[in-house]
Amino acid sequence: MYETLAVERDKHLTALTLNRPDALNALSRRMVNELRDFFWNLAEDTETRVVIVRGAGRAFCAGLDLKEAGDGSGEVERAAGVPAALRSQRHIAELMMLMRRAPQPIIAAVKGAASGGGFAIALASDVRIAGESARMNAAFIRLGLSACDVGVSYFLPRIVGASVASELLLTGDFIDAARAERTGLVSRVVPDAELDAAAREMAGRMLRNAPLALRLTKEALKHNLDAPSLEAAIAMEDRNQVLTAGTRDFREGIAAFLQKRPPVFEDR
Repeated sequence: MYETLAVERDKHLTALTLNRPDALNALSRRMVNELRDFFWNLAEDTETRVVIVRGAGRAFCAGLDLKEAGDGSGEVERAAGVPAALRSQRHIAELMMLMRRAPQPIIAAVKGAASGGGFAIALASDVRIAGESARMNAAFIRLGLSACDVGVSYFLPRIVGASVASELLLTGDFIDAARAERTGLVSRVVPDAELDAAAREMAGRMLRNAPLALRLTKEALKHNLDAPSLEAAIAMEDRNQVLTAGTRDFREGIAAFLQKRPPVFEDR
């Protein structure tokens, strides 16, 4: 049970809601800890095959809770020296690493503000669907910090290219839903009222595929973004094809195709 998150499970789909709507789902210390716990445990969660991340209320996530950050605890951390400050920084940043390591595809359903750390959560997801109200930015630079924080400078140029990423990071400007779709930052834009249904529909199309094939496809995409060569990328693909070809689900997929029926996959 979480205080700042709501978790809804529907068979093999898990919907994770950032649940601090009065604070625009800003990242408090408790929320960061609870998000780390949720994504850490996904590695052992064989029932969950796809995850949707969304925000309660009118925003996805407004980033770090600045009211909490200004309560004096930050001064204590700085007074403790660089090692303590680095540990605190890494504690948040590792959340994005846990999202990428999770074997399940993650769909971010973004409406309203996705700023700073909220922007990073959206970027660390595998697919982003936006409501028409979505507005995203790397807010860190507007506060006097570097815009390159918690994985944003890694994900953003890989998604939208160096020029658009440089513009967004160096200015801290918001990108709206329409431009996000044009630049490939999001897969599609829908009316806010249809966002949850659109995310669930996409999750359903993922869930119709064999579970191991789904996990290995995410893994190969993750590694091949940084593959040093075509040969290295193909080696990963070859390994995955041999692994999946040895499963009962592959035999079921072939049989279902020949019999013109939907396959029934059992992760075997």
